Amino acid sequence: MIKRTVLDATRELLRELGLTTLFGNPGTTEVPFLTDWPDDFDYVLGLQESAVVAMADAYSQVTRQAVLVNLHSAGGVGHGLGSLYNAYRNRTPLIIVAGQQTRNLLPHDPFLGAIDAPDFPKPYVKWSIEPATAEDVPAALARAYHVATQAPSGPVFVSVPADDWTATTERPIISRPRIRGFAPDPEAIDELVAALEASERPAIVVGGAVDQDGAVVETVALAERLNAGVYVAPMSFRCSFPEDHPLFQGFLDPERGAVSDRLAGHDLVLVLGAPAFTYHVDRGRGEALLPPLFILSDDEQILARAFEGTGIRATPKLGIRALLNVVDRSTRPAPAPLERPAKPGAEKLSAEYVYSTLADLLPDNAIVVEETPSHRGILHDHLPIKGTDTGFLTMASGTLGYGVPGAVGAALARPDRPVVGVVGDGSSMYGIQALWTAARQELPVTILIMDNSEYAAVRILGETIGGAKLPGTELGGIDFAALAASMGCQGVTITEPSGLVPGLTAALADPRPTLVHVKVAASDRTLY
Repeated sequence: MIKRTVLDATRELLRELGLTTLFGNPGTTEVPFLTDWPDDFDYVLGLQESAVVAMADAYSQVTRQAVLVNLHSAGGVGHGLGSLYNAYRNRTPLIIVAGQQTRNLLPHDPFLGAIDAPDFPKPYVKWSIEPATAEDVPAALARAYHVATQAPSGPVFVSVPADDWTATTERPIISRPRIRGFAPDPEAIDELVAALEASERPAIVVGGAVDQDGAVVETVALAERLNAGVYVAPMSFRCSFPEDHPLFQGFLDPERGAVSDRLAGHDLVLVLGAPAFTYHVDRGRGEALLPPLFILSDDEQILARAFEGTGIRATPKLGIRALLNVVDRSTRPAPAPLERPAKPGAEKLSAEYVYSTLADLLPDNAIVVEETPSHRGILHDHLPIKGTDTGFLTMASGTLGYGVPGAVGAALARPDRPVVGVVGDGSSMYGIQALWTAARQELPVTILIMDNSEYAAVRILGETIGGAKLPGTELGGIDFAALAASMGCQGVTITEPSGLVPGLTAALADPRPTLVHVKVAASDRTLY
């Protein structure tokens, strides 16, 4: 058997698994892993670990592939934890490889050593390990890949002592194919079909896992087969149904009473690839009733914690295909199409006007990356997402820091598609370092900063639930165009409605990364 280093064996494995693009921010404990970097590997450098993880998250979502992330010991992992939490909620198959101090120093609690390294990112990883010996590193990474990509997908964590990479190994490297999805129990499908046939007013609620599994086309076919209205689940992180379709009925708010009210007109609800349901606020309305539910999900935890309904475990595409194979076309009348708000005027630079203008200018194949918590409902009203293949990305967790690096990661994954990041002024500062990476990679990405000079979501929701005179919500004074220019990007500031169309048109046509700073008027709209 040929002896080789653990590093050589690992790189061979990574090539076989297609993990040759790595996102990172290097430190000294990573030097043995990064030394003599192969010409056929790409290293995407980010200037802060949170931005690194968020870029990798969006890149993975858009490519539908696992992605390798390299972080620095305990400190670097700590910086990245907020975005790792996002990746966990987004079900993103990231393989986090963190540097650890050398094994002979670990008993002495060394500088840059990570204490109990595998426990640090828990519970927001599917699996974590620090291999017992250097020779175990390639096998640990192979297992990490299969855990991360197996439904429900999600991030994993491998801590590797620095001196492991130079150790020798004789163990063979075995690369196995990615584990595929799974179909539902036929009896469960029969029960659901019988319920659908008896239903007079069924509805479908879709979540992010539908688009993640590439099942939007099948979902549209199922809705049309059933003549069922389609809603988007609260806090969905992807677009899983074209929002210009006649059967589209809008978005459910993350409050139990609001969900109950929206679904009250239906006698059966089929939830596809989403929790039933994710709530953010409790307005004290007591126990709000829901129609009978069927929940089709690949996540056993979603099915187990649901308070009501019949669970069917399957990956979305195979589950929906199983339904399409047996359900008959319905003669029930289709629901009336969703009525959208009128297009706003250009009297002021409102969020409504910005989104409706962007909707007019965006190509159909554009990818929108969103992180504007106070304007999310306005986006839903005035910027319908029409694409059926990763047309929209956001974070499912609510932890800020995804928008700017997410747009950069999406543009890196698909430079052939227009990518627009729509980000709040407060949200942008959690990952603004990603602008440097956009410039370094020469990405054709547009970052639209919606600047209302405050953490508006905190103020609005705080006032709604009884808070008053809240500190720490006022912002302002940031010159985003100058900040973008300092990192190598184009920057433009728009303060009047008349400048919006020419400013956005030029940014979308520019092959260079461009930040458009829009000073939007204050809005009196509530979140939910």
